[in-house]
Amino acid sequence: MTAGETGHDGPWLSIVIPAYNEARRLPTTLPRLVEYLGLQPWSWEVRVVDDGSEDATASVVEGFRRADARVVLQREPHDGKGAAVKAGLLAARGAYRFICDADLSMPPHELPRFLPPVLTGVDVAIATREGHGARRIGEPVHRHLMGRVFNYLVKAIVLPGISDTQCGFKMFTARAVAEIFPEVTVNGWGFDIQVLALARRRRLRIVEVPIEWQYRDESQVSMLRDGPTMVRDLLHIRSQLRNTRD
Repeated sequence: MTAGETGHDGPWLSIVIPAYNEARRLPTTLPRLVEYLGLQPWSWEVRVVDDGSEDATASVVEGFRRADARVVLQREPHDGKGAAVKAGLLAARGAYRFICDADLSMPPHELPRFLPPVLTGVDVAIATREGHGARRIGEPVHRHLMGRVFNYLVKAIVLPGISDTQCGFKMFTARAVAEIFPEVTVNGWGFDIQVLALARRRRLRIVEVPIEWQYRDESQVSMLRDGPTMVRDLLHIRSQLRNTRD
């Protein structure tokens, strides 16, 4: 599907990958994505947002860009995953804009489940590792339990009814990006919660898509290190929503 067929001036799909020191994983992730996308009837771009990496992340992406101009390197100062995602989604040109973790723990063949014609009439589609149809592969029990405890807090404090806010794979329409992301202020790992809270406040339609998810033991998230900050972000977002009116 092309931009002209949707009336959108740009590719049909943008994949946005926030990347901080991902020179080791991107050489596996980018070929898998590009190979899969090349077999689809979509116009597309893969936009890697380099969050001020200190390794060869930018050089790796530039190498892929020389082979395929649809791979885009976007350099940003180091300011956290949330800031990188925000910058990437606002700069992306796609009618549909999909956040993708650099570890590609969701297989690319799951992508059509977030997009028309499989999914229609939706502003925001978020991957969930919970519920009927979802599959977690290789995840240690302690990681699963920590994630469930945090999501219980999210549901109790800010977002009742959403089973998995922290999975790193989410789709937004271009209109949803324009409505939500100029207001996003959380730059760290808790940004997903603010994004979904803002989408709900805007009365955008959010759906959860159960996926196959493969645990990667190289995750840059540590619940012991990042958990307190995420809880502070959670309380800040609740306070912000209470004090802000549309």
